[in-house]
Amino acid sequence: MPATPRDNIARLTPYVPGEQPAATDVVKLNTNENPYPPCDAVMQAVRDTPAELLRRYPPPRAARFREVAAKLHCVEPSQIIATNGGDELLRLIITAYCDAQAVSASGGVALEDPTYSLYEVLAAIQGAAVVRFERGEQFELPDRFAQRASAAGARVLFTVNPHAPSGRMTSVETLRELAAAFDGLVVIDEAYANFADADALPLVRQGELHCDNVILLRTLSKGYSLAGLRFGYGVASPAIVETLDKIRDSYNLDALAQRAAIAALEHADEAAKTWARVRDERDRLAAALRELGFHVPQSSSNFLLTTVPGARAEALYQFLADRHIFVRYFNHPRLADKLRISIGTPEQSDRLLASVREWL
Repeated sequence: MPATPRDNIARLTPYVPGEQPAATDVVKLNTNENPYPPCDAVMQAVRDTPAELLRRYPPPRAARFREVAAKLHCVEPSQIIATNGGDELLRLIITAYCDAQAVSASGGVALEDPTYSLYEVLAAIQGAAVVRFERGEQFELPDRFAQRASAAGARVLFTVNPHAPSGRMTSVETLRELAAAFDGLVVIDEAYANFADADALPLVRQGELHCDNVILLRTLSKGYSLAGLRFGYGVASPAIVETLDKIRDSYNLDALAQRAAIAALEHADEAAKTWARVRDERDRLAAALRELGFHVPQSSSNFLLTTVPGARAEALYQFLADRHIFVRYFNHPRLADKLRISIGTPEQSDRLLASVREWL
């Protein structure tokens, strides 16, 4: 007889990433990559990797990276866990804290809606229940999010800050109140924090606004221009890190990735120059789109969520794709009239704007 998967896997609708076009002459503004290359120190670290490091297994806990990340964020190395992209960290959290094969909301995850769609896929893989709470009209946090999630029996609450896909920022004070009101683990996904004016690190630093039930997700994919490297990390209390370390894959980060990631954080000041360029271009593109009749709320991320005139978002998406300009369209009730546009170089923005003017 053929092997059969678990029922929840057989029913699973997998995560669908943004298009990765094979052509080179494209304007790729659909997956929120940093449009600028990694700093020279990162590339040098990769080039200088001795063959002996590739012959041996890599450091299993990425100890040196943890030390560097801890110093950068003013926490202890015991508060850092390094993972194969932020996605592995999310999987570890759901595996460690959520009940498998749940038959009700109890023991599962609480999600804001809309949000990063991978959360729900990872919960479905685990067999964990999902309860959703809609963000407000201006994409503010769901009303009484923590209290309602706790009442539903959720054990993990996910929130993205700055929010994806709106780019809206929630203050650290509000996030602290959220954590204090939730009876479980609060995951603050800070994938885009490098492009914002603030972050939630005070919530995990001892002596500041410390919360024992908070973990921050960070990634090198966006701010550090290393999406192809697949390197992420979490910042939390030592107890949470120890729990996740128990179920982390052995040797989950290869030697090249660790060397590149260490160099990236050691030269964060170089990466910060690209963050400033992205923020400047974000403001310029937003102003230009508003002049063309698009509704573009303020964003604290490296993308804009734009409402297309005449609710013709899907048509504009296809028009741009036909011209090798890729943005993101979501078939979601709250987003059907909108496009998410990653911030690229000024030249890429100009090409996008020229095509939009042609379409209009």
